[in-house]
Amino acid sequence: MKTPKSLTADFLLLAAAWGSSFLFMRMGALEFGAWATSGLRIGIAALAMLPLLLWRCDLRLVRRKWVPLLLVGLLNTGIPFALYCYALQHISTGLTSILNASSPLFGALVAWIWLREAPSRWRVLGLALGFVGITLLSWHKVSVGGEQTGWAVLACLGATVCYGVAASITRKYLAGVPALAITAASLVGAALVMALPTAWHWPDRMPGPAAWGALIVLGLLCTAWAYVLFYRLIAEAGPAKALTVTFMVPLFALVYGALLLDEAVTLAMAGYGLVILLGVALSTEFIQPQRWLGRRPRP
Repeated sequence: MKTPKSLTADFLLLAAAWGSSFLFMRMGALEFGAWATSGLRIGIAALAMLPLLLWRCDLRLVRRKWVPLLLVGLLNTGIPFALYCYALQHISTGLTSILNASSPLFGALVAWIWLREAPSRWRVLGLALGFVGITLLSWHKVSVGGEQTGWAVLACLGATVCYGVAASITRKYLAGVPALAITAASLVGAALVMALPTAWHWPDRMPGPAAWGALIVLGLLCTAWAYVLFYRLIAEAGPAKALTVTFMVPLFALVYGALLLDEAVTLAMAGYGLVILLGVALSTEFIQPQRWLGRRPRP
């Protein structure tokens, strides 16, 4: 069992890695395009995870569950990665990361509608707050940035919906399947499917070494290694605590964007982002007001 200090270090490393993924996706997408960047990122991660799949996973179980594993791969990596790569060609890494932080909101909403997991009143309040924040942030950026910004924001929200559906598929059809098997098999499956659009949308001009380096880092560090670290955190600290990495990712992405890309962080963007994160905290029960209220002395 790890010590609290080592768990904190893992937590910060994961947030830093996922926060940097928006920077590297932007670097790759500007030269490779959205589909090729997504496909290469997944392909590199799949090659890194393939030995773990072959040596440490039950391949018979993987074959029995190949359909939901493939769906999870496409909805958890292939499609959302391409949508984010498209968005990052038109909006900042900071805004993209804040919209990405709303993923747990859509996860809770999809579970409510599909799996009939009725949320408590505080989770409903969190969902409402989160979607109010998303609406305000999206409306503000669209009114300022125009049509391309609008499509980019919609692409980010489409990616978060994909994550929400993937989470419910995992819960409904992959219960009992080890996390490592889900990660490795879904990445390999998504890489095979994404090979065709990657080849179809391959850039006419060969990208430079900086773009290639960004994709290698994306695949090895921000995808393969990050997923292994994430599931290790789940095993060591539990899913509720591991999920709190969601709150730190936008902070790292905003810092990277401001320092390395000279991206501006407006007060409006920060304020709407805080509303979204508060909604996420309530909807995921990271914040539980009922406990505080329950501790108050009765008159």
